[in-house]
Amino acid sequence: MRFDVISLFPELFQILAWQGVVGRALERGSAELHLWNPRDYTQDPHRTVDDRPYGGGPGMVMKVEPLQAAIEDAEGAAPHSKVAYLTPQGRPLVQDTIAEIAAAPGWILIAGRYEGIDERLVERYVDEEWSIGDYVLSGGELPAMVVMDAVIRLLPGTLGHKDSARTDSYVDGLLDFPHYTRPEVIGEARVPSVLLSGDHRAIARWRLQQALGRTWRRRPDLLARRMLNDEEQALLNDFIRTYRDPG
Repeated sequence: MRFDVISLFPELFQILAWQGVVGRALERGSAELHLWNPRDYTQDPHRTVDDRPYGGGPGMVMKVEPLQAAIEDAEGAAPHSKVAYLTPQGRPLVQDTIAEIAAAPGWILIAGRYEGIDERLVERYVDEEWSIGDYVLSGGELPAMVVMDAVIRLLPGTLGHKDSARTDSYVDGLLDFPHYTRPEVIGEARVPSVLLSGDHRAIARWRLQQALGRTWRRRPDLLARRMLNDEEQALLNDFIRTYRDPG
């Protein structure tokens, strides 16, 4: 998986490349990161990359020429990659979309700044527009890193266990079940006894029930979009009864 990121602040991506599972994936070569700075394509002594918007108003817009040159060089280096623009106006990213992104050979990610980029560049070069949430950030670098982290952890061999990514929140439309580790007792709080039983079938049912119940409590909107089978519905009904009447 190849990522080409167009950014005015490429140094921000060092923290992603040096740390954690993403850093290890980049080191092993299962993912690649290439950075393109539009400032390198400017022609004036001040390396100007922004200009006033037509029609007036506050803020600045990224200049067309240096950004266009950076995009075209990235496309030349990665001819099989599509172009995505990180913007609050894009479609919200969810886990299913991340899985689709991970299936592609590569992506050119445009990290906008200021008030954004010239709409003519969007119309000519951009295949996808993505948003990581209904809020505004100072630039597209953090969203680009979020996309890279979410995608790279799905690539084979990135995580320590082959099932790790398949049991995460959102993968099957549910939030994750609660996790516990040693010690067995902390104060008066104990690890649920089923997790100590060694009964893998019972543990799997408990984890499924907890995932269903947690989603029902915290994100009912997710549950409303998921068709439950008979077993799942029965587990959820038992969870709701216990939650409403612990006695």
